[in-house]
Amino acid sequence: MKLSTKLTLFITGSKLAIVGLFILLLPFLIGQVASNYTNFSLKNQRKKVIRNINNKGMDYYLEGQDSYGSYTMLKDEYIALEIAAPDLKLDTIRDTKRIVEQDTLAYRVLSFTFTRNQKNYLLEIGKTTTSINQYNDALQRFALYVLIILIALSIIIDLIFTRRLIKPLGQIIKLRLGNTRFPFKRNQQPIKTNTYDFKYLDQSLISLMNQINEAFEKEREFTANASHEFMTPISILQNKMENLLTEEVEPESLQEHIVEMMRTLERLKKISRALLLISRIENEQFSKQEQVEPLSLINEVVEEIGHRLEEKNIRLNIDLKYNNKQAQMNHDLLFQLFYNLINNAIKFNRENGYIRITDHFDKGKYSIQVINSGQGIPATEIPHIFDRFKKTGQAENTGYGLGLAIVKSIASYLNLNITVTSVAEQETNFNIRFSTNDRSV
Repeated sequence: MKLSTKLTLFITGSKLAIVGLFILLLPFLIGQVASNYTNFSLKNQRKKVIRNINNKGMDYYLEGQDSYGSYTMLKDEYIALEIAAPDLKLDTIRDTKRIVEQDTLAYRVLSFTFTRNQKNYLLEIGKTTTSINQYNDALQRFALYVLIILIALSIIIDLIFTRRLIKPLGQIIKLRLGNTRFPFKRNQQPIKTNTYDFKYLDQSLISLMNQINEAFEKEREFTANASHEFMTPISILQNKMENLLTEEVEPESLQEHIVEMMRTLERLKKISRALLLISRIENEQFSKQEQVEPLSLINEVVEEIGHRLEEKNIRLNIDLKYNNKQAQMNHDLLFQLFYNLINNAIKFNRENGYIRITDHFDKGKYSIQVINSGQGIPATEIPHIFDRFKKTGQAENTGYGLGLAIVKSIASYLNLNITVTSVAEQETNFNIRFSTNDRSV
């Protein structure tokens, strides 16, 4: 899963968790707000009553009576003032019930005692709990709507910021890690970012890629030089051995040893040629300006190697329905690619087996398949069959391990994609997909 997707899921999930928690706590929070606001309102009314008593005296309320009581028309609020016991001291706010005109109602009541004219008075100011809570549902809905809007805005802002924040990381992955072909591009420009971590990562990758380029260049140079230099002493040794064989005075046993040595030298010569070819391909010493017709090219390969089919009585079926011509190719390299694939298909095939060469379009791309009824390739070996000196097949058919390495080098150079599927003891399929998707080429 991509980092941006993980961050998006985390941000969205955390916001939704906050919304869920807030919804659970909302009734309690609204209740607390309403309760605190009611307490504040009751205290303000008490201050107003005390201020009136201080300014206008007790008769402003009592009017010569021992008590005073008043309530609103709907009995939502009431105020009561009466003489209290001398030792009574109260300053509380609590929920209680009161009987008003034979109706028992629940009130939140402020009780407060004070002394005037050497008498102790009890002041009560009440408000029904129903009137306190009548706006709770509306407040909850309003608060929830506001919260959802704020959460949505915060998610949008977080996503925009996150995308901008990790954009340099996406560029680093695309530019530095997306291209795995050697050699890497030279003089790569640093990614523009003000995030230190991304700068450090980008600089480290550029430095690492430069080191890999240097190591890769040294390897290619060594392979080319070594392969080229080996050819001269090998040729000299072969000539000397051939001269020895022409001398009839040599014992027969010695001549047999010389023949064996010449075979060994010939194998070494083939390996050197193969390594030199790989080096030339990797150094891009071949042009890619030719147009190649697949059917004609494969027929050339079969004409050269066809005699080997008869040795195992192998049936060859070439069915290129589309025969899509390919531009920007190199005829010799493509010939070598199919030569190695067909040669392997013969070498690792069974007696009375078959080889099928077909073509089709895969997602708009032209592809050719080389299928053989051979011994198959174990699934564990498929990822490594293109490695140099990686030998495949049974012991008696083991090669030098460079044929498929050459195929891979040619495919990379010509921008071809090769995939392999195999079923043990049944069939092996090499699929070569060309980069062009134009059927009219």
